[in-house]
Amino acid sequence: MVTADAAAAGRAVRGGSTASGSVLHDAAPLAEVIRGDLVESVHLGHLVVLDPAGRPVLQVGNPTTPIWPRSSLKPVQLLAMLRAGLELPDRLLALASASHNGERFHLEGVLQILASVGLGVEALQNTPDLPLHPPAALDWHVAPLVGGPGPSSLTQNCSGKHAAMLATCLVQGWDIETYLSPEHPLQRAVRGAVLEMTGDAEVVMHTTVDGCGAPLFSTTLLGLARAFSTLGAAPTVDVRSHEARVARAVSAHPEMVGGTGRDVTLAMQAVPGLIAKDGAEGVYAAGLPDGSALAFKVLDGSARARPAILAAALRAAGAAGLPGVYPGGLDGLGRVPVLGGGRPVGEVRAVFADAYAEGRR
Repeated sequence: MVTADAAAAGRAVRGGSTASGSVLHDAAPLAEVIRGDLVESVHLGHLVVLDPAGRPVLQVGNPTTPIWPRSSLKPVQLLAMLRAGLELPDRLLALASASHNGERFHLEGVLQILASVGLGVEALQNTPDLPLHPPAALDWHVAPLVGGPGPSSLTQNCSGKHAAMLATCLVQGWDIETYLSPEHPLQRAVRGAVLEMTGDAEVVMHTTVDGCGAPLFSTTLLGLARAFSTLGAAPTVDVRSHEARVARAVSAHPEMVGGTGRDVTLAMQAVPGLIAKDGAEGVYAAGLPDGSALAFKVLDGSARARPAILAAALRAAGAAGLPGVYPGGLDGLGRVPVLGGGRPVGEVRAVFADAYAEGRR
């Protein structure tokens, strides 16, 4: 196991409020921003990579720190819904675990989920917003599918999850007016799935509200990686399991999970069988078909460094050697240029990759 030396970084960032103290403790550099021949900025965080047996082969910072997994938890939320009786085509199951761009095919998919149980957009209780993808936002402004051109629950990036939650409630005969209450049977089922899949039972579970309005449960990065290890390997362990259904749906339809230009979509297109999910505030998790997995959090919440960190972590997990992996896919994913005058003058680079390579020699 290779463990990055985080002592100096930890001393530098300790202090501050009680709420932030734990997540800052032992934080270490994950990526640096290079402009010209100088390091301009550094992104601190925590990261873990697991081998197929679930053993950490790479740790940066402290992956046992409690975090909010944000939307990276959606495949586990989907697992709870499948266990409760949700039945949809794989393409729409992928959309149920998405933070989608709001492109036309995403919105049409959400409407299909709602229509399958006789509901309309008005049943959605997620926070209204415009599409994430600028061209999709323009398309919505010019020709909205329903209602007016302003922010809508339909175009908000979590609408697929909320539509699937409503569909699950109707399958079970649960109330749909209170489906976002932490005490609702659906959310209790989600909480149970999170505890089971992460193995974080001995860690105090915190509960809050995610940006979309749904309950959010805390995990550790180690626990999140465990969950994705189980999901990623599920199709080779028990092809009929709900876990395998999640993995097949998400990995087979990466365009539904993110959309045009999104790193989560590009990663799954580059690595066949990969299940990956991005989350707000710099969170990421991914699982490979052999059970290798990774999870990380960039502490400043920036998305800028995520592709470079993800590509390096996937290499550490052995993704480059898997059958069918597109040779240039990981290189392209991890290439994040720094621009000056409209042209590349530097790059965002994962800084733990060299330490890992040195440790493997």
